[in-house]
Amino acid sequence: MTMDQFASLFGTDTCAELMPANTANQFFEALFGDAEEGSYDLELKYRGSDEAALHFEILLHERPGHCLACNLTYGLPEVFSRHPVINLKGIAGKVNEIIGDRGETGEWRLGRTSQQSQSLHTIPLRIELK
Repeated sequence: MTMDQFASLFGTDTCAELMPANTANQFFEALFGDAEEGSYDLELKYRGSDEAALHFEILLHERPGHCLACNLTYGLPEVFSRHPVINLKGIAGKVNEIIGDRGETGEWRLGRTSQQSQSLHTIPLRIELK
């Protein structure tokens, strides 16, 4: 097993810079006109790489007093892929800058929403390596 050459680049702080803690509030403000209407907070996590891609996950953490399981999270990959507040194209561009001369990124795509628990859903983000 080879060591992930990108792991040291995408720690908690870097992922938080790529998707700041206030992203969910901005998303819900744009969507509903009120950030308090949102049922989850967003977090980006690096999950590793292989020779073809970098793998991240968008974590949806249920907010207190809200029901993540009752929310329509399964349609979110399509919404997130186009929404300017989430800005996945921008995140992919920043990832390319971060990896520098270690490689070059290509296309990106979101996978399907997966329920990890009642209060946590995840959406895989794959950024291809050229």
